[in-house]
Amino acid sequence: MKILHPISITLLYLSLSSASAYQWSTSLLSRINPLIGSAGPEPNLSGGMIPSVAPPFGSTRWVAQNQNSYVSATPFNYTESYMNNGTIHGFMGTRQPAIWMGESAWAAVVPGMSSGSDGDIKTGFEERGMPKIAGTEKFGVGLYSVELAIPESGGSTVQVSMSASSRVGHFQFIFKQGSDSEYQPYIFLPTTRPATIFHNPSTFVTTYPNGTVQISPMTNEICGSNTEMQDFILAPNSIKDAASHFTGWYCATFDVPFNDTGFGVTVGTGDSTMRSELAESGSGEELGAYARFQFPSNDTQDNTRSESTTMTVNVRIATSLISADQARHNLYADTQDDVGSFAIQDTQTVTENAWAEKIGRFQVETDNSSESEDKLAVFLTGVYHAMQYPYEVHETIPSSTNASHYYSAYDNALHEGESYSGYSIWDTYRAEWALLILLAPERIPTMVRSMLQDFEEGGWLPMWKNMIETNIMVGTHADSLLAEAVLKGFGAGSTDGFEETFTTEELTTIWKAAWKDASVPPVDDSSVVYSDREENVDYEVRAGLSTFFEQYAGGQGWVANDIHSESVSRTLDYAYDDHVVAALSTLIPSEIIQNNTPNLSSITSDFYQNKSEIADFNVTTLLTDRSMANPWTVWNADASAPAVATGGDDIKGFVQARQQNGSWAGTTDGFTEGDRWVYSFAFVHDVAELVKQRGGNESFVKSLNEFFDGGWVDFTNEPAHHTPYLYALAGAAAYTQERVREIAQKNYNNTPNGLSGNEDCGQMSAWYVFSAMGFYPVNPVSGVYVVGSPFFSALNVSLPVPPFMPESHPSITSNPYYNPATKSYELCILAPGAENKPYVKSLKINGRVIGDMEEPLISHEEIRFGGLIEFEMSDRVESWGGGKGAWAELTSKLDAQSHSTSYSFHDQSQTNTVSVDHVEL
Repeated sequence: MKILHPISITLLYLSLSSASAYQWSTSLLSRINPLIGSAGPEPNLSGGMIPSVAPPFGSTRWVAQNQNSYVSATPFNYTESYMNNGTIHGFMGTRQPAIWMGESAWAAVVPGMSSGSDGDIKTGFEERGMPKIAGTEKFGVGLYSVELAIPESGGSTVQVSMSASSRVGHFQFIFKQGSDSEYQPYIFLPTTRPATIFHNPSTFVTTYPNGTVQISPMTNEICGSNTEMQDFILAPNSIKDAASHFTGWYCATFDVPFNDTGFGVTVGTGDSTMRSELAESGSGEELGAYARFQFPSNDTQDNTRSESTTMTVNVRIATSLISADQARHNLYADTQDDVGSFAIQDTQTVTENAWAEKIGRFQVETDNSSESEDKLAVFLTGVYHAMQYPYEVHETIPSSTNASHYYSAYDNALHEGESYSGYSIWDTYRAEWALLILLAPERIPTMVRSMLQDFEEGGWLPMWKNMIETNIMVGTHADSLLAEAVLKGFGAGSTDGFEETFTTEELTTIWKAAWKDASVPPVDDSSVVYSDREENVDYEVRAGLSTFFEQYAGGQGWVANDIHSESVSRTLDYAYDDHVVAALSTLIPSEIIQNNTPNLSSITSDFYQNKSEIADFNVTTLLTDRSMANPWTVWNADASAPAVATGGDDIKGFVQARQQNGSWAGTTDGFTEGDRWVYSFAFVHDVAELVKQRGGNESFVKSLNEFFDGGWVDFTNEPAHHTPYLYALAGAAAYTQERVREIAQKNYNNTPNGLSGNEDCGQMSAWYVFSAMGFYPVNPVSGVYVVGSPFFSALNVSLPVPPFMPESHPSITSNPYYNPATKSYELCILAPGAENKPYVKSLKINGRVIGDMEEPLISHEEIRFGGLIEFEMSDRVESWGGGKGAWAELTSKLDAQSHSTSYSFHDQSQTNTVSVDHVEL
C-alpha cells in the first residue's frame, strides 16, 4: 500500500476539494479479521470477541450462535472442532458487551424445515443445530454468509446471508429442497429462554424470564418481548426496583407472506414443546413464534420433481428497549429506508460505508512481508474492535426526523437524548477513550452526556454500565474520562477559538458528579466489603473513601484491608482519580467550582485545621495533596523480592495492603486482577517519585527488567498495559522499544486466538493501535504520549475534526495538514524500515527535534491538528532516549531542563501560534 507524504498531498487535496461529500474507501475492510479474539480455552484466556455484523457503536450485534451466552460465555466461540465440523444454532442479536458481562434483551432468528404444512418446529437450542457445509462460511464486517445442512429434511440446505444496521438485523435465507418434497421451510423466532445467571465461579442458577409474542399474518410481521437482563443481580439497591421493569422488544417483517402457509406460537423446548398452530399471540417462559413457507410448485410435465427447487425469504428484525411500536419504527428509521427494501446488499453497503469512515482513514505502508501483513490485519482489526464500544441504546423518536430518546433502567423512565451502554471504564480509561477522542470525536459529547444522564438518573457516574450499573471493578474512572475530554477541547470553549461543547449547566453537572465521587463515600462504608460482584449492596463507588479523609486529621489515608476487598488497588486507583478531578477543577470555570463544592469547607477545616493558609485553600490543592500522598501510605520500602532473572541485590520497595490499625497485611492481599509486582508500577501520575522510591533510574529499570524477565508480567490484564512505557521515563527508551515489540508479538496475532486476554470493550486493541503508531497515553489526563516504537514504515491517519472546531479556526483555514476533501487533519508517521528496525535513532515532530537526552514525549497539542512525525529507525540500540544505561548523566540533564514547543499555521492573512508547555507525568 502506498502512502502519500504530506509534502506531496496538497495537489491531491485541491483536486478533491470540489467533491460535495467524501466517500471513504472500503478497500481495507477485507483486511480486517473478525475472528481475532473469538477463541480461547477458557474465559480469562479468550479475547471475548465475536465475529459480528453491525456498524460502529451498533446497538445490537448480530452473530452466528454456536453456544448459549451468559457471563463467561459469548454466543460464539471459535474452536478447532467448530472450524472442522461446527454447527450453528441460529443467529443472535446480542447486547452482551464483554465475556464477563451478561446478556440483555437479545433477539434471534433460526431457519429450519418441517415435514408437511404442520410439522414440528425445533425449539430447543441443541436440537435446532445445523451443520455448516464445508468451505461456505465467510466473515465480514458488513456481511456474514454460510450454507447449512438442515438435519432430517431429506438433504435440504439453507444459504444464509446476514447484515445489520445499529438496531436492525437483515437476513436472506435461500432454502434448497432436498430429495423429500414433504419438507417445507420455516423461520423460528425464539423469544425467551432459560437464562443462566452467574453468581460466582461455582454457582450458576437458571432463571426463566417472561416474554410476549404478537403475530400479524396480514402484515407479515412478528413482534415480541423478553425481560432478560442477566446482570440485574448486580444492580445497586437504590435502583434495583426501577431496573426490575427492564424489557426489550423486537419486531420482524418478512418479504414473503405466511398468512396462507402457516404460523404459530411455541411454549417450552424439545419434547415438552407445546405448539399452537395459527395462534396470533402468546406469553410466558421459553416462548417462541414461527412463520411457515412453502416451496413453489416445480413439477415437470411428466410429474417428476426438479432437483433445484429453491425459495428465498428475507427477514428484517429490529430491536428496541422502549416498545414494540418503537421496534417497528426502527425497522425503517434505522436505515432511513421508508419503503422497506429487502435488498440485503443495501444494508451491507450502508454498514460497510460506516466502517470505511473509520477504517478508511488509515493508509499504511509496510515492507510487504507476510509478518508485516499480519500485523496490519491485527492493527486494522484493533480499530474495528475499539470502535464498537460503548454502544448505542438510544432510538429515533417516531415523530421526529433526527431527535432521539432512550429508556433508562436507572429510573424506569423514557428520556430525550442519546445514551450508551457497555462502559467498561476501569479498562477503557487507559487508552480506549484517548483513541475515541482521536478517531471518533463526533461521539464524545453524547458519550459524556450519557454518563451525566446516568448520574442524574441513578445518583452516580457509571463504573461498569451494562444497561444498569453493575459495581464491577474499582475506582471512579469516569472522572478520568470527563477530565480527559475537557482537557482535549470538549468544554466551555476557550481563547483558542474552540466552540462550546457543554453548556454551563452541563459543566456544572460534570463537576458535581466528579466531586461527589471524590468526596462522598458509599452507603455503609465502614462495614460493607464491596467485594467483586457482591450482590444486594448499593453503589460501590470509592468504597473506603472515608478512611482516605482521616489522613489529614492524623489518620491513615489508605483503604483498610480488613474492611474492604482489593484495598491496595483501591488506594492507588483513588489517588489517580483524585489527580484527574484536580485536573478537571482547573479546566472548569472557577465560579462553577466555587458554587458547587458543597462539603469542601467541612473537609478542609478537618484536614487542614493546623494550617495557617486555610483561607487560600482550594479544592485543587486538597485533591492534589491527596493524590500525591495517599499512594505512598501503602508503599512498604522494606518489602523486597529476590532478583531471580536479573541477579544482584534484591528488588526493594513494593506496595502492600494495610489493616485498619496500620499493620501490614499479607503480600498477596488487596489486589484487583493483578499482584504486588504490577501494582508497584501503578503510579502513572507520579512516575518521578516512583523512580526515586525504587532507588533512581538504574535501580528502577532493573526492577522493570525483573518484572518482565522474571515472569511477573501478565499482559492479558490491563494493569500491565502502561508498564513497558515506564522505561522511557527513566532514561532507557530502548527497553521500551524492545518490550513493546515483544508484547505485541506474544499477545496479538492474526488468528482466532489473536488476543491473549479479554478485549474488555476495546482496551486490548487500543493498546496495539497506539503502540503501532509509536506512542501511548501512560497518564491519560497529562496531555502527552510516551514514545515507543512504531510498527510500520509509514502510516497516515485522517483525524476527524472535532465538533468544537469552527470552520474559521486557523487549524482549518491555514494548516498545511488540513485536508479539505476529507475535512480531516492528516497525521503522517514516517518510520522507514520499522518492520525490522525496532530502535529509535532520532525523532522529529512537525520539524521539532527531540534530542537524545530529552524526555521521549509527544504532546496532544502537537498532533491534534495533524502533523508529521519522523522517526529514524535502527536495528541496534541507540543513545536516543538514554539508550539502555546513561541514567546518571541523563538524570542530571533532565533535572536541569524544561522545554516548550510551538508551531504555526500560516496563510497570507493571519498567523496563529499554539504553545505547548511541558507537562510532568
